[in-house]
This record gives sequence, C-alpha cells and structure tokens, in this order.
Amino acid sequence: MFISEARAQTAPAPTAGGSESFLGSLGSMLPLILMFVVLYFVMIRPQMKRQKEHKAMVEALAKGDEVVIGGGLLGRVAKLNDNYLHVEVAQGVEVQVQRGAVVQVLPKGTYK
Repeated sequence: MFISEARAQTAPAPTAGGSESFLGSLGSMLPLILMFVVLYFVMIRPQMKRQKEHKAMVEALAKGDEVVIGGGLLGRVAKLNDNYLHVEVAQGVEVQVQRGAVVQVLPKGTYK
C-alpha cells in the first residue's frame, strides 16, 4: 500500500585489469602518507637537527668556557672528564654535572 518494493542496485562488474583497485587503495592511503611527510618536516627533522647541534656543542667544551647548566646556573668549566664537568659557580665552589646538562655556551666575559 504505502510501501513500495525495494530494489537492489546493481554493482558494476569488476574489471579484469585490477589497476583501479590499486589506485583506489593508494588514494585512501594518500592522506595518511601526506600527514607523515608533514610531521617529518615540521617536527622530526628540526628536533634531530637540534640534537646534533647540542651534541657538537657539548663535545666542543673546553676548560674556561662559560656555560649555563640545566637549572639555570651560570659558571665556568674548571675540569673536564669523559661524562662529567666541574663547573665553578663561585670562587672556590665547584659543581659536578653531566655534560648533557649544559644548555648553552656563553660568550667569553659574560660570567664574572
């Protein structure tokens, strides 16, 4: 009466080549691939560059360099070991810190 008969739509017959299904799956993966590429250039690559610069800075430390260490302490490098530094923060006061704790190397004459 009020309800008409439902008829199923006929699906197009699959093609023998199969290249459309490959392009269809590639098209659905394209946004994911683009998001990864953008993430790499916006976040991963700059972070790797900063890590490389920090490692070079820490390896180039020498006795007498003026540095800022992790907690914001300023001092002058008094002694160097393979993994640790002795930083003189006041006359006669040395603090032993890991090399990785150095945040910044200051220009000579900044710390007096």
